[in-house]
Amino acid sequence: MKFTHLNDAGAAYMVDVTEKKPTVRTATACGEVYCSPEVLAALRDGTVPKGDVLLLPLAHTIGVHGAAVDLELREDCVFIEATVRTADRTGVEMEALTAVSVAALAVIDMVKGVDRAAYIRRTGIVAKSGGRSGDWSRELPELAEIPAAE
Repeated sequence: MKFTHLNDAGAAYMVDVTEKKPTVRTATACGEVYCSPEVLAALRDGTVPKGDVLLLPLAHTIGVHGAAVDLELREDCVFIEATVRTADRTGVEMEALTAVSVAALAVIDMVKGVDRAAYIRRTGIVAKSGGRSGDWSRELPELAEIPAAE
């Protein structure tokens, strides 16, 4: 099988689509953010301390001083882990989530011609350090352990 986004040396590259005729195209995506019943109640009641979560949030501009994004082929998935570092006034959780999300989107884009059913399964913070709230970590739960949102 020949992949259209790999050159003869096996390096990834963007296919030149300049000569293709524009056509009307649409895509729809969806996702779930699983959270606790308490958080869902706060979302419904509008009592989340940072404000209305269902409005697009504003984000602080911060300097990213280090980033690593690793992809690993596992038995049933491409596992993606991103670690982002800064010395700034606020954390880099959103930047780490963005790095994982963008990498996952790139994988989807590269394989969609072979597997249109590929999807992004889980994205979440597994560790953070520094700042007012200190250090925090968790093991990534097994899929069978993740309850479905109701």
